[in-house]
This record gives sequence, structure tokens and C-alpha cells, in this order.
Amino acid sequence: MKLYYMPGACSLASHIVLEWVGKPYETHKLSRDELKGPDFLKVNPLGAVPALVDGDWAVTQNASILEYIAEQAPESKLLGDGSARSRAEVRRWLGFINSDIHKTFSMIFGASRFLGDEDAQKELAGSASKLLTKLFSQLNAQLAGKPYLTGDAPSIADAYLYVVLRWAHAKEVDLSGQDNLAAFFTRMEADKGVQAALKAEGL
Repeated sequence: MKLYYMPGACSLASHIVLEWVGKPYETHKLSRDELKGPDFLKVNPLGAVPALVDGDWAVTQNASILEYIAEQAPESKLLGDGSARSRAEVRRWLGFINSDIHKTFSMIFGASRFLGDEDAQKELAGSASKLLTKLFSQLNAQLAGKPYLTGDAPSIADAYLYVVLRWAHAKEVDLSGQDNLAAFFTRMEADKGVQAALKAEGL
């Protein structure tokens, strides 16, 4: 398997999960300019990371890639304990992070894509930041009494949560009082797979 990534982008979640499953893989680092270059557009016509190539097949979209990697090592239980309810719980939080948290960050990272006026861009980013505080509070509540989102063991949703928490810290999203998230972040920072992926990406 070959992962196309940009350092610190959402592709970092896939990088972490590749470390967790322990299967052979390689990576290809892309610059922002290379995302829209002809070579990478053959892999992903949308010009976005992550993209994963396995043999003669390529898959895009972070949530799909995370599930595909996890399914290469079912014994890792990164999609839950095997029951339908457990898998649904993992997908529930994966979907929340992908569709709500990540989408809201796009209004901070790419406000200029939505609005031309700089003052309006700042207002949009500020509103998005406040919304993120509320969204993260739901994850903080979910982590009450447990080390990971769905229980005692990490899942693919936890890898994605770690990445968006890095973004929250970088963009100074107010997470004050959300102690469960703070403890989760510290726990993930100490994880060997997380450390390996961060080192590989120069983060």
C-alpha cells in the first residue's frame, strides 16, 4: 500500500492507522502545488489527500481509506469488536469528525474560497471557531470515563480525532474545560504509532 499525504493534513490519520495495523506500506509526500499536478491528478482527480494505492487500485476520501486499512488487519479491531453495533459506533464518530468537525475547519483554513472580503472572511472563521468549540464538547462528553471514543481500545475514529485536535490547537479553538479531550490528546501523543507517523512527516 502507498499513501499519498501532506504533512499534518487529514492524511495523518491514515498514516497513524497504517502504523497501527503493522502491514508493509510506503508513503509519497506531496507539496501543495503537486496536489494539482498532472501526476497526482491521475491518482485523485480532485487533487486532495489522502489517496491510497494498493496494487493497481486507488481509493480516495479519508473515511474510506481508514476503513480499508483497518480491514487489512481485522485482528487489530480498529473497526470495533466485530459486532454490528460496535462497528456502527466507530462509524458514527468517524462520520461526525469527517462531516461536522472537518467540514467546519474548512471555513477557517479556506475562508477565502467562500468570501472575497477579508473582514467577512475573519467573521466566518470566528463563527466557525465558536461552532467547533460546541462540536468538540460532544466528543469531550463521549470520552467521559473511557480512554478512547468507543471504549478501552483505539479505533480509526480516534486517529482522525487526534488530527483535528492538532488543528484546533494550531488555530486556537477554545477547548478550555474540555479535560477529557486534553487527556485523550496526551494519551495519543504517547502512542508509538502516532509518534512514528509524526516523525515520518517531520511534525
